[in-house]
Amino acid sequence: MSEPTNQQFEEPISAVGVISYLNKAHDAYYVVAQTTDGSDADLWKDGLFKSKVTRYLCFTRKTGPEVVVDMKLIDIKDALPEGFTPVEETMDTKETAMRKRRLCVKMSPRTAAETAVFDIQITTKSKYHLVNYTCMGEINNMGLWYRLGDVPQQKSTQQTDRKPNSEAPYTTRRRTTSRPDSEQQGSGIYTLTALDDVPFMVSEKFCGRRSKEMQQVNLMGITIKSLAEIEEEFQYNFSTERSIAV
Repeated sequence: MSEPTNQQFEEPISAVGVISYLNKAHDAYYVVAQTTDGSDADLWKDGLFKSKVTRYLCFTRKTGPEVVVDMKLIDIKDALPEGFTPVEETMDTKETAMRKRRLCVKMSPRTAAETAVFDIQITTKSKYHLVNYTCMGEINNMGLWYRLGDVPQQKSTQQTDRKPNSEAPYTTRRRTTSRPDSEQQGSGIYTLTALDDVPFMVSEKFCGRRSKEMQQVNLMGITIKSLAEIEEEFQYNFSTERSIAV
C-alpha cells in the first residue's frame, strides 16, 4: 500500500526498485501498490489485454551512505540522463523492470546532498496534480510523482564541544626571591623545585665579627689582616706635601 500523501517523513529515500510480486518485497521497503485514488498501480499492464505480468514500484528510507536526489521516467529508446542510473531488473525475480519506459534515479552521498526525495506517489491521471510533488513522467496512463525535502545532516560523534573544566582546582605558587634561577627564562613559567621555600642563611661562623675578635690566618706565608690593621700599618699623613704646598 502506498503511504498517505500528507504524511511527514524524517528520512529521505535511500533506494528505489521494482518488484514482480507484492509479497516478495524486501524488508524495510514500501510498495506503491495503489494509486492515490485506490486503483491498481501495476506498471506493466496495458489497457487492452490483461497480463499475468505485474510490476510494482518500491522504495526504502533505511539510512545509508547515499540518498536519492532526483528521478526521471524516460522512453526506453532515450539516452540515459547524465548522472542517473537505470532500474533495469526486478529485485525479486531479476526480470526486466519495465517494457516501454525506463525508471532512472540519481544518487548522491548523504553528506553532500542538501535536498533529496522523501516520498513517491502514483496517480491515475496525469492531469491530477499533487501539491508539493514533482511529476517524473507517465506510464500506462499513470503519473509518477516524487516529493523533495531538506536532508537532515547527522552530527558527527567526533565533534564535541571542548570547554574548560571549571571544576578543576586552580592553584598558584608563590614566587620566591631566594631562588630566581629556578625560573624558566623567556617562557614566563615558574617551576617549583625541591629546594623552594627552604631558608638559605649564612652560617654564623661566616658572619661579620669585630676586628679585635678576628684571628690572623697565615696562609702560605701571607698574613691576612683586618681593615683596621691595614689602615694603621700603612697610614700616611701627607705632612711633607702639605708643607711644600704652603
